[in-house]
Amino acid sequence: MILFSYITWAPDPEIFSLGPLSIRYYGLFFAIAFILSYYIAERMFRRENAPEDWMDKLFVYVIVATIVGARLGHVFFYGWDYYSQHPEDILKIWEGGLASHGGAIGILIAIWLYSKKVTKRSMLWTLDKMVIPVALAGMFIRLGNLMNSEIVGSVTTLPWGFIFLKAHGVENPELPRHPSQ
Repeated sequence: MILFSYITWAPDPEIFSLGPLSIRYYGLFFAIAFILSYYIAERMFRRENAPEDWMDKLFVYVIVATIVGARLGHVFFYGWDYYSQHPEDILKIWEGGLASHGGAIGILIAIWLYSKKVTKRSMLWTLDKMVIPVALAGMFIRLGNLMNSEIVGSVTTLPWGFIFLKAHGVENPELPRHPSQ
């Protein structure tokens, strides 16, 4: 195995800090995802002459659903043994622990509620406006995962394999892995 042909990956997940406040790539990419998604969806809503307040309401539904769903996904799918004994820690999202599939479930529930209560249109009408923004947001969030050296993938011999030097809880971290963010 020729290790110099692989990508050695060890970025600091923190961009900078100001006292107790630290700005991390994951949070930055999450914010960029929401901002870009908002503007893309807003253009789609305007093109269809939807009432102006619909987009703002959708944004609130989706942000809350994404964060709550992603956190609950992590709690129930990956950490129930811990969180069932420490329920006060469920709200501590700053300590890590969001699951994208929980976020997706949260978004689907939010869009269903939003469609019933706000637009009174088919859920598919709203989903049609959200497909591109949600996919774009997913890409940015996965870039945040890459910067955190998370979701490292399986061992590979392909030249684009990453050696994740800062990955936690990974067997044989010195082996190159196919990045699966």
